Amino acid sequence: MSPASGTSNLDPQELAKFSELAHRWWDPQSEFKPLHEINPLRLDWIDRIVGLNGKRTLDVGCGGGILAEAMAKRGAQVKGIDLADKPLRVAQLHQLESAEAAPPLQLAYELISAEALAEREPGKFDAVTCMEMLEHVPDPASTVAACGKLVRAGGDVFFSTINRNLKAYMFAVIGAEYVLRLLPRGTHDYEKFIKPSELARFCRDAGLELRNVIGMTYNPLTKRYALGSDTDVNYLVHAQRPA
Repeated sequence: MSPASGTSNLDPQELAKFSELAHRWWDPQSEFKPLHEINPLRLDWIDRIVGLNGKRTLDVGCGGGILAEAMAKRGAQVKGIDLADKPLRVAQLHQLESAEAAPPLQLAYELISAEALAEREPGKFDAVTCMEMLEHVPDPASTVAACGKLVRAGGDVFFSTINRNLKAYMFAVIGAEYVLRLLPRGTHDYEKFIKPSELARFCRDAGLELRNVIGMTYNPLTKRYALGSDTDVNYLVHAQRPA
C-alpha cells in the first residue's frame, strides 16, 4: 500500500501511536478493549437508522477494522479507509481469518484520506461513519466536509467524538488513562476535543443536516457502556445530506 494524495490532514504522532499497537487491535483484552465493548452499541444504533443490509457504507478512520467488519457482517458493502498502514494490514488479515469460518464479506480497505476519496468518489455511499477519529486529526472540519461529499443525497453520516469541558477532561483523560487505565496514557489530547456545537457547525458547513446527538457513558462499577442523553463526555452524532 502507498498513501494517496490529500494526506495533509494527519498527525504523524497520532498515526505512529496507533501503528505501534496495531498487532493488538483484535485482542479484546488489549488497549483496544473499550472499542470492542462499545462496538455493539454503535453498530446497533447505526443499523437501526440506516438498515445496513445491502447499503454501500464507508468507514473513515477504520483502524484495524472493528466497526467496518461488523457492518459487513450485517450485510453492508463496506469500504474502510485509514492513513495508518499497519492497522489496515491487521484489518485485512483479520478479514481473511474471518472468511475461513464464514462466507466472504463485501469488505475492502484502502490507504487513503477522506479528502482524497471525496475527490475521486463523491456521493458514492449510502452511509458514512467516522467514529473516534475527529479528535485525532489536525483539521476535523476538513474530515467532516469530506464525509459530506462522500455520502449520496438522502444518505446518512455518523460521527462520534469527545466533548471539551472539565468533566470530559476528568473522565476521558484522567479517569480513563490514569485512574481506570482503560486506555494508554497519551491516547487523547484535551485540546483536540470537540464541543457538540462545534461539530454541529462543521456539519452545517458541509451541507449536512443534524438529525440527532446522543451520549455514551461508562459505569465503572458495572463496567458497562450505555447510550443515553448525557453528552458531557462521549457523544455520537447522526447527520444527513438533504435529498
